[in-house]
Amino acid sequence: MGFRCGIVGLPNVGKSTLFNALSDAAKAETGNYPFCTVEPNSGRMPVPDSELETLARVAKSATVVPTVLEVLDIAGLVRGASKGEGLGNQFLQHIRGVEAILQLVRCFEDDQISHVEGPIDPVRDIDLIETELLLADLESVERQAEGVIKRARGGDKEAKELQPLIERVLMRLRDGKPVRGLILTPEDQPRLKMLHLLSDKPVLYICNVDERSAATGNRFSEAVILHAAKEGAETVIISAAIEAEISSLGEPDDKRVFLDDLGIETSGLERVIHAGHKMLGLIRFFTAGPKEARAWTIAKGTHAREAAGKIHSDMARGFICAETISFTDYVEAGGEAAAKAAGKMRQEGAEYEVAENDVILFRFNV
Repeated sequence: MGFRCGIVGLPNVGKSTLFNALSDAAKAETGNYPFCTVEPNSGRMPVPDSELETLARVAKSATVVPTVLEVLDIAGLVRGASKGEGLGNQFLQHIRGVEAILQLVRCFEDDQISHVEGPIDPVRDIDLIETELLLADLESVERQAEGVIKRARGGDKEAKELQPLIERVLMRLRDGKPVRGLILTPEDQPRLKMLHLLSDKPVLYICNVDERSAATGNRFSEAVILHAAKEGAETVIISAAIEAEISSLGEPDDKRVFLDDLGIETSGLERVIHAGHKMLGLIRFFTAGPKEARAWTIAKGTHAREAAGKIHSDMARGFICAETISFTDYVEAGGEAAAKAAGKMRQEGAEYEVAENDVILFRFNV
């Protein structure tokens, strides 16, 4: 399990360049003109994971199996998309199919690459996209509200329960605020999902900076960080051009040297996946041994029996215990046997809540 997200942004912000770099193959055509991407390119990408690589070296694993990120490179949005301008209808429909929005924001100046809105202003670009999503949601909810109100007057129980939520959503949208900030009861959470709203999806802002600013950011990315903080959103700074160079390097050691030379600790995709997991309430745990080291993605709060079932249903059915070592203890001890000898291994029961970066061996009997 990974997560499915869509790279969203205005034309010419670097979406297809980033997608090509992340997928390690030039599947998307790139060009200096709007609507170069019409149908969304889609890719399932193994996620670079330095901790998993470290774990594999310590465990002397023959193979390494990272988690997977499914990405859609969605056509660039323009002003008026909610009314069908540009490729608006296709753009909005494709966003409905993803779990999270990766909004790529142009934070670099280049006279050779045009910008549809003129001067570089990332916060203006963010507001433009947010406005189009809100307008599309408002039209959708107003249309749905008519049917809900009619059914509620007729005595429909489900419609009566949904009507107060519809009214709250409409009020928020008319105030120009995204639905994702609405405080919901546990009962209203599934009801909101039934409305299939665009502004309900979590957003991760990705600042595409020039190569010189990849390690530290620049004044444009600083403006995005301040804007995102007001929303309680996460921000990742990358250079799509650098990610393209990294993807062209075959060996992990070569990529590490390249990143070190630039003063960058981890690749853009690795930072995106960590931020994306946090945004969606996901964590990962590891399994490791001589044959294989693997990362598994689960929802935060998942219990040990459920986590075992992610690997195989028999493990959940015949669950005995979860022999658990923290990643840090595993690496510092030099492997499973040494960690166990040092008293760092814990036997956890079925209701144990799996923690981020746990290294687990599930004992089961069927």
